[in-house]
Amino acid sequence: MIELPVIPVSQTQRRPDWLRVKLPVGKEYRHVRGLVDEHKLHTICESGNCPNMGECWGAGTATFMILGNICTRSCSFCAVATGRPLAVDLDEPNRVANSVKLMQVKHCVITSVDRDDLKDGGSIIWAETINAIRKESPETTLETLIPDFKGQWDNLDRVLAVRPEVVSHNLETVRRLTREVRIQAKYDRSLECLRRISEAGLRTKSGIMLGLGETEEDVVEAMQDLYNVGVHILTLGQYLQPTKAHHPVIDWVTPAQFDKYKEIGLKMGFKYVESGPLVRSSYHAEKHLFDMQ
Repeated sequence: MIELPVIPVSQTQRRPDWLRVKLPVGKEYRHVRGLVDEHKLHTICESGNCPNMGECWGAGTATFMILGNICTRSCSFCAVATGRPLAVDLDEPNRVANSVKLMQVKHCVITSVDRDDLKDGGSIIWAETINAIRKESPETTLETLIPDFKGQWDNLDRVLAVRPEVVSHNLETVRRLTREVRIQAKYDRSLECLRRISEAGLRTKSGIMLGLGETEEDVVEAMQDLYNVGVHILTLGQYLQPTKAHHPVIDWVTPAQFDKYKEIGLKMGFKYVESGPLVRSSYHAEKHLFDMQ
């Protein structure tokens, strides 16, 4: 297998030109921006400083994080705070649903921190949030980016029972780097989670970050593992280090290499592959509502 070149971080003192982000513009973006500011709404798009915020908001897509902003896990790539989370906010489903309605979101992506401190893993709030959005905005389609619920599959089943249009769980990295990058996660547990989502007859999605030190062989192996458990949609993007305390960027993956991964993925049989330096989990999420037939 011939690998296209990547650029080791040690050879450059700044991000490559292909990682430059365009400023968000457009009528639809300005409309959503005004609603967010006026009503003090919260989205991960904004708080996470997503490079694709303008494009997604312009397409009517927004991402919300539920169950607080403190995670019970300490993955080396993630900027979310780790510690003891606050008590669950029982009114959160209604507040999120109200935000979706005010913003006139066409396709809503919901994610959450890991809540390993809760017996239900947060799955009750997950299901209630989905139901609340459907009640307030019945035309809005939904994607859920869920945790692995520590392999307690009755909690996963609670989310699957309300049948969001897309269910996503990110593998995040290749098998060889999982212990280093996702300290409290398990590669095979994530695959099992995705297999169960797919077997429930739902559009199944996963994502991998690149630039953490993986080889092309590692990436192709992970892609094949995801395809084998029934994943339909795959996202591949460049990892960016949140702070100096987090896992370093080992190399910059070139756009040509991302294009190659997309070609490989489509040949494997994935229905949709988003692959590029600035691709994030919810990038072009509204386009992933393909016909399952």
